[in-house]
Amino acid sequence: MTRTSAARTVAVVVAYNRRDLLIEVLDALAAQTVPVAAVVVVDNASTDDTAALVRDRFGYADLVSVSRNTGGAGGFAIGAARAVMRQHADLVWLMDDDTVPTPTALEALIGSVGDDPLVTIAGSRVVWTDGQDHPMNTPRVKPFVGSRERAAATAREALPVRSSSFVSMLVRADAVRRHGLPIADYFIWNDDFEFSTRILRRSRGLFVPASVVVHKTVKLGATDIDPGERFYYEVRNKVWLLRLARGLSPAEKVLYAGSTVRRWARTFRASANRPVLVSGLRRGLSDGFRSRPRPNTVALAGLGEASDDVAACEAGVARA
Repeated sequence: MTRTSAARTVAVVVAYNRRDLLIEVLDALAAQTVPVAAVVVVDNASTDDTAALVRDRFGYADLVSVSRNTGGAGGFAIGAARAVMRQHADLVWLMDDDTVPTPTALEALIGSVGDDPLVTIAGSRVVWTDGQDHPMNTPRVKPFVGSRERAAATAREALPVRSSSFVSMLVRADAVRRHGLPIADYFIWNDDFEFSTRILRRSRGLFVPASVVVHKTVKLGATDIDPGERFYYEVRNKVWLLRLARGLSPAEKVLYAGSTVRRWARTFRASANRPVLVSGLRRGLSDGFRSRPRPNTVALAGLGEASDDVAACEAGVARA
């Protein structure tokens, strides 16, 4: 028997040139034991027939097609704004187009969040196609977590966390209204970390092992395994994060800076093309220290209704 939730949950899927995987994701969303109220698909200027596929096969989905690739960060900002401003979501479920939720994934997330307003984010257990935990999305228990918060999470069969992943993140819409959207200029990498830590600075986040999604990456591995030219975004965005992010305390910035240096050292040791990483490191450090991300209203201007939704959502945050 299918059970329903009183909260209006809107799923947001950001799609870019993964048509076949998107079919799996949307089919899996339709098979949830607790159904979503609506599905928003952000087509990030795909060059395959993603938009036509959604219109023809998944006509119930709210399709937002944009004229340029805004990256995962921009896509989630657009999708979250759409879910909050036009779909009137209570809960927004964010995921990539290679994230296939198991049938009870949403039910478990909603069950853990419950009616506790202190819990603003819940994330799923992420596995690869063979059932192994995916190292790209391995959660870490919240540093320095208090005994009361740990006990409250345990009672919900969850773990307290300080951040969550866009591979499957359930977030309260009122937290988005209060704290803002993902920062579009991050483009890829660290956007979900910045967004979730900003929201969780003064609220609680959970990792929910009973909520399982399959992350269908080409290979099983973490993001620090030879990222190539994308390393630039890791460096620039991490510098932005440590310099400018409102979600981290000074002590946390020191902690994460140390873990970042260790991760980068592992990346260089494992790389088969270190000159590319050196170039990305130099450019990333330069841009990270000499620039800052633009406001979303600037970064996502000129995209029609998508820009309007973002501006409306950001205006509410500004007033707050």
